[in-house]
Formats: sequence, C-alpha cells, structure tokens
Amino acid sequence: MAVEAEVLLELHRLRSRLPLLTGALAAGADGLVLAQDLPQGQPEGLAALTAAALGVGRRMVDLAARGEFRELLVHGAGGYLATYAAGPRAVLTLLADERTDIGRLHLEGRYSGGRIAELVAGRPVDGPPVTRRGEPPARPQSRGRILGALPLRIPPQSRHRP
Repeated sequence: MAVEAEVLLELHRLRSRLPLLTGALAAGADGLVLAQDLPQGQPEGLAALTAAALGVGRRMVDLAARGEFRELLVHGAGGYLATYAAGPRAVLTLLADERTDIGRLHLEGRYSGGRIAELVAGRPVDGPPVTRRGEPPARPQSRGRILGALPLRIPPQSRHRP
C-alpha cells in the first residue's frame, strides 16, 4: 500500500476515534498535501499554511530554548485547529468542534502524528526502525538546518526615543 493511502487510512481511524473532529490533513514539511479528510475548503491552502505554521512554531520554540516543536493549538470562535509535528518531514492538522475535549484531542493527535511520522519515514508502524546489522537508524539530511524552519531575520532597532 502506498504511503499516501496508509496516511489517509490513519486519518479515517483518527476521525472515527474523535467524533467531534471535523477534518484532518497530513502534509509534508514543504506544504504539499499527503492525505486529507476535510469536508470542505481548500486542502492545498491549508497544507501550505500548516507548513508555514510548523516553520514558525519550530523557530519560536528554538528561540525560546524550549526543545523540539511538538504542537500548536489555535482556538477560534467556531472551534479548534491543532497542528502536530509528525516527525521531521510531515505535519498533522486537525479541525475540531468547539465542544471537543482538548485533552483527548491532544492524546489522539500526538498518537496519530507519531504513526504518520513512521509511515512517512518508511518504518514499520508497529515495529522498531529498520536497520542493517547494528547500524543506527538513518537521520534525515537537512543540510544544517531544521526542515520547515524559516530563516532568522532580526529587524533593525528603532532609534526613536520617547
């Protein structure tokens, strides 16, 4: 089964576990849709914004020295939008109703994000990473930068003194 089909199956399982989930999207860190289960909207636009949010979230966590980016939660008048890192190469975004139990949303989102990370990395979902005779698992190459991270630009300081 292709990775995209397996990721879509995981999104369907997630929606069956969380009845108040109104949509789910898995995208690459580059902003391209891997799989989506959205009732309406533009999955390509949401995937691009999700990848941008992933980059900003990673940069914020890095600047604040808070470790590795894990998740981002946005609460709007009509519900929640939660974004979870799915390994270094993917991101999971969930749309949830206002009445959603946030603890359960995080629990299921983190679990599915981990499963999607394994699928994208090409590892067996229920097993350890595939290695050759004692070699450690290969790490993704990012040419010295975090995948999905935005470049740092510090604005010039204002010389205006009140």
